[in-house]
Amino acid sequence: MRGLKYVANRLFFFVITLFFALTINFVLPRLMPGDPAERILSRFGPNVDEKAIEAMRIALGVEKDKNLLSQFVDYLKNTITGNFGISYLHYPVPVSQVLRNSIPWTLGLVGTSTILSFLLGTFLGIYAGWNRDKLSGSALLVFSLSLRAIPYFWLAMIILYIFGYKLGWFPLSNAYSTTEILTGFSLVLSVIYHAILPSITLIVASLGSWILTMRNNMVSVLSEDFITLAEAKGLDERYIMVHYAARNAILPSITAFGISLGFVVSGALLTEIVYSYPGVGYQLYRAVLSQDFPLIQAIFFFISLSVLLANLIMDFVYAFLDPRVRG
Repeated sequence: MRGLKYVANRLFFFVITLFFALTINFVLPRLMPGDPAERILSRFGPNVDEKAIEAMRIALGVEKDKNLLSQFVDYLKNTITGNFGISYLHYPVPVSQVLRNSIPWTLGLVGTSTILSFLLGTFLGIYAGWNRDKLSGSALLVFSLSLRAIPYFWLAMIILYIFGYKLGWFPLSNAYSTTEILTGFSLVLSVIYHAILPSITLIVASLGSWILTMRNNMVSVLSEDFITLAEAKGLDERYIMVHYAARNAILPSITAFGISLGFVVSGALLTEIVYSYPGVGYQLYRAVLSQDFPLIQAIFFFISLSVLLANLIMDFVYAFLDPRVRG
């Protein structure tokens, strides 16, 4: 019964938070100045006919005569049905098609890098926490602090400059080779080859945080009485480290991992910009520069939805791992 109540509470807060996120996503673009139809047609000079501007407004779905409540209801309907309008930047391509082309690249690159970084950082953090009084543990602490201090964009530019520009070992941009027609296995190899530098950047830049988080959790858990009891019972050190210390210390890291997975949809904005990688982060950057409100709204919606879903799933996982959470 307590379990059902916990699930109902989590679902209720998920729906309420999603509604507020949708409301903010609706209001913010409408507070910004400018007319998207005039902005698109301004490319053809300052003397654009008013009828052409009005026709463009109709094509874009910009309805100035409707009140905010009607617009909000239409916005909710369109969001639920996946109709996000037409992208100003990629006109006349629909926003949904732009996202369908971008999301797989981001999920593949950022999702894989996040999982690898979490696994590697967690194992190193367990080792650093368990060996906190040894030279290897201290060296890992200094290493992780150094990594955490490095900004994503700076690391990306340094790696790109050395391995892409100076040594010429890797491509400077894009997600695959655009100079030849590739299909099948050769296309897969090209995608992997182009993703190596961005992946290394994302893994290295986030590795320090995972190591530090897990190490600190381990140090905190190792001071608990049940660890002392396990040692007094003469249990094997490796068994205590894995089944007693790491099992309890990993809970906060799992929550942070869930939030990180939620932000995967947003892409690693600066990394995708530096490598000109055609993911969601790069599209968001271009959409902001072009004031492409439909595309910005759709990307923010998917970011909000993915973060909330990831948190919801992590709440259930957390409750499964630690029954005390269910109250």
